Amino acid sequence: MDAPLAIICGGGTFPLAVAAGARKAGRKVVLFPVRGFADVDFTAWPHVWISLGRFGFLKSELRRRGCRDIVFIGNVLRPRIRDLRLDWTTLKLLPRAFATLRGGDDYLLTGLGRLMEESGFRLVGAHEVAPEILMPAGQLGAVAPDAGAREDIARGREALAVMGPLDIGQGLVVMNRHVVAVEAAEGTDLMLGRVAELRVNGRIKMPARCGVLVKRPKAGQDLRLDLPSFGSRTVEGAVRAGLAGIALEAGGVIMADSAALIRLADQAGLFIHGFEREGTQGS
Repeated sequence: MDAPLAIICGGGTFPLAVAAGARKAGRKVVLFPVRGFADVDFTAWPHVWISLGRFGFLKSELRRRGCRDIVFIGNVLRPRIRDLRLDWTTLKLLPRAFATLRGGDDYLLTGLGRLMEESGFRLVGAHEVAPEILMPAGQLGAVAPDAGAREDIARGREALAVMGPLDIGQGLVVMNRHVVAVEAAEGTDLMLGRVAELRVNGRIKMPARCGVLVKRPKAGQDLRLDLPSFGSRTVEGAVRAGLAGIALEAGGVIMADSAALIRLADQAGLFIHGFEREGTQGS
């Protein structure tokens, strides 16, 4: 606990939320924003900018600053090989790196995590460092899901349970018990944009305030590396898609600034519901 915590930072505000949670718990932190992906202001925090493909540089900086525990947090898109500028350490690992790129996102992240652990570092989940960012169970805000929405949530959970082992995605949209969109490589926000377009062009004929975004971790997913996230853009996207609400697995999805998210959802008449994972009590 005396050693600084290293936070590898992708896009979005979650890296700063995790850093604040760690500092509140009395832990020193060093942030490592990834060039081309990290997109917030890090000047108030100790930080070192890093590039994908520079694994040797990252290891050197981690050791120089005394970091042993590492958190991965934030959005990082799958890189294109031609965009990488590899250092010598990474070049020596190239066969393994190519192997990780051939699988799905979970396969890629697990491979990267294994490389870090083999180098003597310890992976820590963002939810372990800052448990306050985890989605709680039950209703958030003033709006509750009605009977139809609860049926949509149940159908979404069933579909995700089937999709998870195939490493397809973490979220989908259900309307009137029909799955109308599945998250794949584009991510949640672009999937919601696709649902909004389907409404505009008449491919979805359901009335407004119908349908639910359901999101949860994939089965067997390493939660230290890739917890599903939920932010203001998700709420805004759900509103544009004409949905009734958002259902997230309690303890399986992270969110930053929950008070602001609840205000935004309440203003739009959107419900936010945390459902228990299978094998626990509740719905």
